[in-house]
Amino acid sequence: MRVFAAVLLSMSLMASPMFASDAKEAGTEDTPAAASTAPATPDKPEAVKPAAAKTENSAIESEVQDLRSLVEEQRAELESQRAALKAQQLKMESLEDKMGTMSSEPASTPAVTPSAVSTESPSESPAESPAAPIGATPRTLSASLLPAQDDKPGPLYFKIGAAEFYPLGFMDAMNVFRSTQLGTIGTSFGSTAFNNTVPGRLTEDRFSIQNSRIGLRTHAKFGSADITGYLEADFLGYQPANANDTSNSNTLRMRLYWVDVKQSKWEVLAGQSWSFLTPNRNGLSALPGDLFYSQDVDTNYQVGLTWTRNASVRFIAHPTNNFALGVSFENPEQTLPSSVGVPGTLNYATQFDSNSGNTSSTTGVNNPNTPNLHPDIIPKIAFDAKPGGHSVHFDVAGLFRSFKAVNLVATPGSNLTPANTVLDTIHGGGVEAGLNVELVKNFRMIATGFYGSGVGRYIGSTGAPDLIIRPNGNLSGVHAGSGIGGFEYQPTPNTLIYGYYSGVYIARNVDATVTTPTPTSGTGTCTVTTNTGYGYYPGTSVATGSAVCPSAPVGSANSADRYIYEPTFGIHQYLWRNPNYGDIRLMTQFSYNSRTAWYVPVNTPGTAHQFMIYIDLRYDLP
Repeated sequence: MRVFAAVLLSMSLMASPMFASDAKEAGTEDTPAAASTAPATPDKPEAVKPAAAKTENSAIESEVQDLRSLVEEQRAELESQRAALKAQQLKMESLEDKMGTMSSEPASTPAVTPSAVSTESPSESPAESPAAPIGATPRTLSASLLPAQDDKPGPLYFKIGAAEFYPLGFMDAMNVFRSTQLGTIGTSFGSTAFNNTVPGRLTEDRFSIQNSRIGLRTHAKFGSADITGYLEADFLGYQPANANDTSNSNTLRMRLYWVDVKQSKWEVLAGQSWSFLTPNRNGLSALPGDLFYSQDVDTNYQVGLTWTRNASVRFIAHPTNNFALGVSFENPEQTLPSSVGVPGTLNYATQFDSNSGNTSSTTGVNNPNTPNLHPDIIPKIAFDAKPGGHSVHFDVAGLFRSFKAVNLVATPGSNLTPANTVLDTIHGGGVEAGLNVELVKNFRMIATGFYGSGVGRYIGSTGAPDLIIRPNGNLSGVHAGSGIGGFEYQPTPNTLIYGYYSGVYIARNVDATVTTPTPTSGTGTCTVTTNTGYGYYPGTSVATGSAVCPSAPVGSANSADRYIYEPTFGIHQYLWRNPNYGDIRLMTQFSYNSRTAWYVPVNTPGTAHQFMIYIDLRYDLP
């Protein structure tokens, strides 16, 4: 900004000769008129008149020069005032964006220009860009309240043409302790080890900076349209071999990358963003600070949260400042994890995502490109109000999905033709609702709920399936639901206390195949029932006569979870904070995670559980 002011001042000084020339010409024209009005002095010699005129011209030129100097001084002072005012406005708006926000994933996103994403006022809840207490900070100050000159640096930003660019991110040093071995800093809630296994008998402690983040936010005006761009990346991507042995070569990973255009009451967003199914804190904004994904330090957040980060296109209307509605078309991914038992030896690996957590395969062998039928369609509405000065947010979203696969039971052989190929298509969907209410000043209650069929993919980090394969080769959706309830309280500007309880329920969906195999010995018949699907119990083997039949088939894997829950409590505490230089804060999280499988063999544990302690020291960019 100082450079900008210096350029303006230089341009003004370069223009001074032109002003001087104009002023001189004006003075020359005025001089005869002034002389003509002078009283006649016939007693003076004629030669005296030119000298008097010259003296008067000199006086006028001197006054003009003084006036010009005064104008230049006023102009320089005005530019200085404007620069100072702009710096103060940037600081105030940066503070307002950070106001009362303490998310587990801050994006440190100074909103120094009107947001192109939402017409609603900035969230007063803890959110992505923590820095200041919850409360209403005005966006602008009276010029009389601002200092004429401020040598302090402003918020980090630079300008190219009409676009402003704001670096964002943080440097994160995290330590996590678990009572059972899991292997990553993000919790896979459906993979908690049973205590009769090796991982279940070992504790683990991990120290990592993988969750550090870098990004950039841009804003520009194009005619009457507001354009906002957002880019965010962390270091939780594919890991090279022996990454943790020597150099810790954490790999950069794109998290968010989108552009939003808003004009009047209409808005269009395209790129990779949080799913429309992710609960909001404010309107239908895609900015991380306007979303609810908990204050947890865990990079997989709270069990039961509905979320993805995928490519999408969304269209939003804002009929009023308090009401918004829209629809999002998002990248689909039909999912069939290994917890689902497939009939016989059928191989559906090329038609479904296995939902593997593998991050060490550079080719993503466990996550093939699936033949999705159409984008997932998510309509959503949101309502915001401030009765009695307390913020209230409510949103409801729907989900419509379709699944399509070649029926490998009804389709013979591998030489497929249009005539002998049998396809099966089913549809699924669900409903999400979220409520975020400030009951009293700085104290919020939060509740979210989600339920549907074929929706497991959206219940993050649980391994919940979308569907099963029936014995006849047809598809059948799996019902699942989740919910979160909790509070967030900021008793002081530097302290945030939060707590949640959440759970996930995944329903059974099983089918049976009955066969009559030849007895292994003896005479008589054998009838064997084999169960498949999700959450199935062991089959049966019934013999007649003296026949000895094959053993009864086993039940489903203990990864087929029935119920998963997690209570969480945590505190965020600022240690140091300056709007010009960023902040340092200490964040903690204490969680207990438990899961119960549909089927557990005899004499084995019925539940798997663990407790986790996260301690995180974070430096946020200003």
